[in-house]
Amino acid sequence: MSSIVGYARVSSTSQDHASQIERLQSAGATKIFSEKRSGLDSDRPALQECLRYVRDGDTLIVTKLDRLARSTVDLYRIVSDLNTRDVAFKVLDDSAVDTSTRTGKLVMGILALIAEFETEIRRERQMEGIARAKAEGRTGGRPRLVTEEMAARVSELRSDNVSIRKIAAIVGTSKATVQKLLSPRQDDAH
Repeated sequence: MSSIVGYARVSSTSQDHASQIERLQSAGATKIFSEKRSGLDSDRPALQECLRYVRDGDTLIVTKLDRLARSTVDLYRIVSDLNTRDVAFKVLDDSAVDTSTRTGKLVMGILALIAEFETEIRRERQMEGIARAKAEGRTGGRPRLVTEEMAARVSELRSDNVSIRKIAAIVGTSKATVQKLLSPRQDDAH
């Protein structure tokens, strides 16, 4: 007996896939696999389990094309595997993507190419932004919270026998940061 199997994915742990799961259930999915992983991550355990689970005659559904894959290579690998096993693939947000029809297969291929093109454009823009920031002397990551002045002030206060807790309150940082700042200086003294 064939069944409808759903796959839901969000990219980060702060996101929630409850709405995807509800939509998959409303579309008739009797079994749903879900995970919180980037689509670019090749190690998606729930997807692998889902692909092992589906059988001849089943239909795999997702809410959006990019929930399954974000690169054409990955998408074609997955859909080709499904096709050889006689498993249909459908996208709820785009009824034209339905690999049980010739037209659906064509549309799915075109949409996959467009999705990869958009990913490449985003990546190029990101790299351009990083290059521009470097050229302007900015680097990525969090701004440094500990300044040389703060480190000097911590040393000065500690040499006056002020407690680490009090130093942290004075300079406005955590006790752990104060201890890290003092640690190399204490090692140098020994």
